[in-house]
Amino acid sequence: MAIKKNELYSSLWESCDKLRGGMDASQYKDYILTLLFVKYVTDKFKGQKYADINVPAGGSFDDLVALKNNKDIGEKMDKAIAKLAEANNLTGVIDNAKFFDNSKFGNGKDMVDTLTGLVSIFERPEFNFSNNKAGGDDILGDAYEYLMRNFATESGKSKGQFYTPAEVSRILAKVIGLGKVKNRNTTIYDPACGSGSLLIRAADEAPFDIAIYGQEKETTTAGLAKMNLVLHNKASGEIKSGNTFSNPQYLDNGALKRFDFVVANPPFSLKNWTDGLQEFGRFDGYDDRPPEKNGDYAWLLHILKSLKPTGKAAVILPHGVLFRGNAEESLRKNIIDRGYIKGIIGLPANLFYGTGIPACIIVMDKEDAAERQGMGGGIFMIDASHDFVKDGPKNRLRERDIHKIVQTFVNRIEDDPKYARFVPMEEIKVKNGYNLNIPRYIDSGDAEDEQSIDAHLNGGIPAGDVDSLKRYWDIFPGLKNKLFKKFRAGYYQLKVEKDEIRGTIFNDEEFKAYAEQIDNAFDAWLKKSSKKLMNIDGSVDVKKFIIELSESLINEFRHIELVDFYDVYQVLLAYWQKTMSDDVFVLKYDGYMAGAEIVKIFKKESKKDDGKKKAEPKEIGWEGKLLPKTVIERVYFAKEQAEIERAEQVVAESESRLEEFVEENSGEGAILADYTKDDSEDLDAKKIAAKLKDLKKQKANVKNEEFEVLSKYDELATTAKKQASIVKDLNKALEESVKSKYKELSEKEIKDLLVKQKWSFAIFEGIKSLYDTTSMKIAARVTELAERYENTLPELEATLASYEKAVAKHLKAMGFEV
Repeated sequence: MAIKKNELYSSLWESCDKLRGGMDASQYKDYILTLLFVKYVTDKFKGQKYADINVPAGGSFDDLVALKNNKDIGEKMDKAIAKLAEANNLTGVIDNAKFFDNSKFGNGKDMVDTLTGLVSIFERPEFNFSNNKAGGDDILGDAYEYLMRNFATESGKSKGQFYTPAEVSRILAKVIGLGKVKNRNTTIYDPACGSGSLLIRAADEAPFDIAIYGQEKETTTAGLAKMNLVLHNKASGEIKSGNTFSNPQYLDNGALKRFDFVVANPPFSLKNWTDGLQEFGRFDGYDDRPPEKNGDYAWLLHILKSLKPTGKAAVILPHGVLFRGNAEESLRKNIIDRGYIKGIIGLPANLFYGTGIPACIIVMDKEDAAERQGMGGGIFMIDASHDFVKDGPKNRLRERDIHKIVQTFVNRIEDDPKYARFVPMEEIKVKNGYNLNIPRYIDSGDAEDEQSIDAHLNGGIPAGDVDSLKRYWDIFPGLKNKLFKKFRAGYYQLKVEKDEIRGTIFNDEEFKAYAEQIDNAFDAWLKKSSKKLMNIDGSVDVKKFIIELSESLINEFRHIELVDFYDVYQVLLAYWQKTMSDDVFVLKYDGYMAGAEIVKIFKKESKKDDGKKKAEPKEIGWEGKLLPKTVIERVYFAKEQAEIERAEQVVAESESRLEEFVEENSGEGAILADYTKDDSEDLDAKKIAAKLKDLKKQKANVKNEEFEVLSKYDELATTAKKQASIVKDLNKALEESVKSKYKELSEKEIKDLLVKQKWSFAIFEGIKSLYDTTSMKIAARVTELAERYENTLPELEATLASYEKAVAKHLKAMGFEV
């Protein structure tokens, strides 16, 4: 049985609660990730011959389970993990997190309970990687990435540098052309690999396995990188620990080893990079050396020295490397003259966990350097600094942003000069003195919305403002004449009332007809994709699957001018990440009949998990494994839903009448004011019922006001209660019918429901909202222009004068001298 990755992610993150509060995220990540690694390799490799990882006796997760509640659990866990490390030549790599540590886990029983609880967490069913077909390499590797991203977020500015956001990693991997390699002996290297996420993403881009090499200064972080490689099925990759400048680990006959590709996100502006420096010819041929207090160019020169003559690289560095002076200016001039820089991509600020400053990607290519050396060459630049979304304390690149950057760079698209352009060497060298600061070449700012003094004085809407909406008038040629008429030379006047603008636009036949293009484009995509969507099986390559779907969708929407196809791409990818990828994963391993299954929902367990037997978790509901109840209800039980909605409306009306009656008869001195609960304004129904019963006993035909009010309240409350009970029964009956329907579903029905009712319904709603948003922009802009020039300055002055005159008159009437 397959598990959904999002369920696995949440379970993993919840497991961290056991350590939260006891230590910093930068510390407890090592323990959680180590246990995840040991559990995974035990489930995947224990007992197998010729496995990538040898799981020795005494060095498996099963041995850790046997230590639960043992008084020496911490010490013995360290020994067990050390055995696993020794058996795989990973000593000092995967055994850096020491569980026998009183400062982190306490003494005596505190340590025993905490470590027992930690081991127990990974015994849960969702962590059984041998039985649930977690498929595991991608889903487990991605889960590891998920944890590291969250750890980086919690670790703060000073301790989050071990992780490069996956979104940025994917850009680097794609822009250096790894997807086109043909040589199976290709090598890739990261001299500051951190936890290995960037290196792995880059290697994943190649069409086959390539040789991986990484170096990381921090020993513990190097261990994370090695475990990361194993979980991504890249156990043969090399990760070595050591300072890249004083102790480079990859040498060839006494010189720096050279690689086909290099990717890196080194620490920005490293101050102590010269400590123990061994040059290895990194600075040969340059007139200057990088400044001692800033290592940005030291990394750049190290990378260039580590590239083969045909090598390519992409490195993330702060924007300062593009324009700083002195030694860095000299180095930059030399690198540009050699033609090494192929492109520069400006990124948004606050993307990275170690710093909030904006950064750029410098793409280097030695193979075609000669073509860029002379004035006929140039550098392709992209300013992507404005494309991002806020995500907690950081900014994050969306799928549309990544796709736009990659497609623009790879295909050298220059259709938007405010986003990207190829900059000739003459402009760089002669006009700008080798300064590569992106704003010198790309003005990405929005044009200032200028106001017309003439229009404010003499009325009318400037023709320039109206004509600036030409994009819309070209598509809806009749709409402009419906909204505007000529007023005077160079100025228009609104043809309809201001509050009729939206209605005029939305009711325009051309405008409504354009919406059909959205429908037709989506229908065309769905028709072409249906066969693929309805034939998912174990052979499906999930990564290729979503790439093919998304490219097909983009092609259908590329000609729809009022909807940005990158936004359409984002709709699909966002839904894919949230829901659809999990569905496809389940289909890949369990088949379409998983759509006939339901799953129980249990109340979340408390954070305490000390290994002791606990009561069974409480079931609080159920849901379809693949098909939500809402889909089954919408398709098969529309009549019943409509009946419930009508009944709910009746209940709402009854409750409204009851509330009005209570409000009329409450408050100080009112009859119902005497029947509230103690220390509350809520009415006490029992107290009212008792009083009514008492009044009825006193006299058979009581007609006083109190009796009438209480009787009416009782009548209204009883009616509302009965009607609410009917709704409850209807909902219960519907739920039982829906639950039974799952068992009756055929594979064909499940495919239709999944593709046409769940997936396409959600995706189309997202795309339709894009057009709705664009439509609102037209109406909003026309309304803004109308309001801006609605009253001329002389009219406003005349109005002001009349107000002043009226005020003066009132003041005089009150006896004030004006």
